[in-house]
Amino acid sequence: MNEKEFYIETIKKFPSIENKTASDVFFEFLQLQHLYSSAIDIVTTQLNILDNEFSVKFQRNPIHNIESRLKSPQSIIGKLNKKGLPVTTESAKKNLLDMAGIRVICYYVNDIYSIAELLTCHDEFIPIKIKDYIANPKASGYRSYHMILNIPVYLSNSKQYAPVEIQIRTIAMDFWASLEHQLKYKTNNTVSKELAEELRKCADTISETDMKMQNIFNQLNELE
Repeated sequence: MNEKEFYIETIKKFPSIENKTASDVFFEFLQLQHLYSSAIDIVTTQLNILDNEFSVKFQRNPIHNIESRLKSPQSIIGKLNKKGLPVTTESAKKNLLDMAGIRVICYYVNDIYSIAELLTCHDEFIPIKIKDYIANPKASGYRSYHMILNIPVYLSNSKQYAPVEIQIRTIAMDFWASLEHQLKYKTNNTVSKELAEELRKCADTISETDMKMQNIFNQLNELE
């Protein structure tokens, strides 16, 4: 069974496609995926433009690397079903804000806020939600700057918007978050309160290191 046949068989299981064939719904989900993939491309292009502009103006790049992810139709359908929502593209657009995601890894904490501000100041990017987990870390110690922006995509015959979830963090924050995720979600062991506290302390130590590196950078710039 190929990918198309698999999705069609999956879609047939749900009663929310009353007047449409499974093939029609499958094609609509492919169009939805194209829309969100295009939104990722637009944000990624803008991030690269900003990074290159910094390089020209300040002889350095604030962005270490950019990663992106796009939920598959299978994942979208599964999430809609889990939430008890209609299995339609309209339902996905209305209820799911995490179908498209971008992670931006920066060198310094100040770079995070600079990039975030430049993205929110973009005339056509519309902020939907912003969470600053750097100023207000999660109880686990997790730190990152989260934002969801509604991105305009100009198609051949229309202009449509797609939300893109953007996480901006330093190399150090990403190091901690990646290992913490692996420890807590990729193993079958329950993390005890003692170990959770150790993880939080590690996050605090990494955050202190981040600020020390920022201060060193600032002092070196003053010398120049």
